[in-house]
Amino acid sequence: MCGIFGIAGHPEAVGMTYLGLYAQQHRGQEGCGIVSSDGGRLHAYRAMGYVRDVFSEERLRGLRGQVAIGHTRYSTAGGSVACNIQPLVAGCGYGPTAIGHNGNLTNFLTLRKELEAGGAIFQSSSDTEVILHLIAQPKAPNILEALVEALKQIQGAYSLVLLNGSTLIGARDPYGFRPLCLGLLNGSYVLASETCAFDLVGAKYVREIEPGEIVQIQGSNIVSTRVLEAPRLARCIFEEVYFARPDSLVFGRTGQVSREMFGRILAQESPVEADIVVPVPDSGVPAALGFSRESGIPFALALIRNHYVGRTFIEPEAGIRNFGVKVKLNPVRELLAGKRVVLVDDSIVRATTIPKIVRMVRDAGATEVHVRISYPPFRFSCEFGIDTPTQKELIASSKSVEEIRKHINADSLAFLSADGLFRDRKQQEFCTRCCTGEYPILSE
Repeated sequence: MCGIFGIAGHPEAVGMTYLGLYAQQHRGQEGCGIVSSDGGRLHAYRAMGYVRDVFSEERLRGLRGQVAIGHTRYSTAGGSVACNIQPLVAGCGYGPTAIGHNGNLTNFLTLRKELEAGGAIFQSSSDTEVILHLIAQPKAPNILEALVEALKQIQGAYSLVLLNGSTLIGARDPYGFRPLCLGLLNGSYVLASETCAFDLVGAKYVREIEPGEIVQIQGSNIVSTRVLEAPRLARCIFEEVYFARPDSLVFGRTGQVSREMFGRILAQESPVEADIVVPVPDSGVPAALGFSRESGIPFALALIRNHYVGRTFIEPEAGIRNFGVKVKLNPVRELLAGKRVVLVDDSIVRATTIPKIVRMVRDAGATEVHVRISYPPFRFSCEFGIDTPTQKELIASSKSVEEIRKHINADSLAFLSADGLFRDRKQQEFCTRCCTGEYPILSE
């Protein structure tokens, strides 16, 4: 997933980038970095850890210039190691260049082998470095045309921010897998994965960067180029379901609105007699609100989250995920004791945490636990930026709904249907690889 941010022509570009990354911390917790430009040199700092821990005031002061890009890392291609933290920086014929990437390239291993055979030396295991090497090939008169030629060779999901001299560049793949938004802050253009970053820095949302679009920003000037086309859109529906913050605009509407609607439809499709509706916080809250409002069953925050613990789903080690459940959640026993509970969450991916949550609710005195999931069964691996590298990790790929119900020890279990997920959307405009198995790039 990852979060990216860029700003051009602002006297506090570095500080704004820090805040932009802070707002998008949920998109990646392994490491982060900022690269700034004073017009002549690039200044970079990257490290493992959260934004607030990596960047002290002293480190921010060491990054100079009125143009900057930043990145919060969530690893899919390339391990969770310091050399893979972005933005990546390299020297090339167009001058020092930095790049931040949200997404996953499906052909990067093939491209990397070809580049290595031609003498290229790689410093990381990240697929993003392939893009840098392709840009550096001496085949174009300027950085923009070099980027266009590079993007013609790569496949998969990418939203990019690049920094070259005093120029900020943003690009989005022609399928539109991952979001990228354009904002304006006192005459300075801003790029971000999510609009919540604009809210924090005080920028006004302008529009989405269109699929296949490249924007080149120098000061207050912006030039748009549309050179890449795809046979269809393939926006990641999981952005609406889980990844994006509820207050961010995602493909035209806020995540909160989408998730509440999914909960309402789920209540229509899979009603149940119960006393309270309880969300698995925080990502299950909007859907639980929708379920409660549609069903008339009272909503209760009966699981309290420790907000000093990150999202367990995107931690890289299974051991951390398993331990994180008890650290992260604690039941309010007075609300659960003697109650028939509808437990609402946004998805079941590996099913490593939900059995523990069901047991926690039962141990708190619930007489029944009915699990409702506001997303269809997650059956297929994602090659476009979700950390599900092997299908065998996905419980729905090998077990039926009834088998999953028994595995998690719920009294009943139901998922939102694909038809319900797209009741007011055009399914053909979204990537549903993880629940339908459809591989959108093969539709060319």
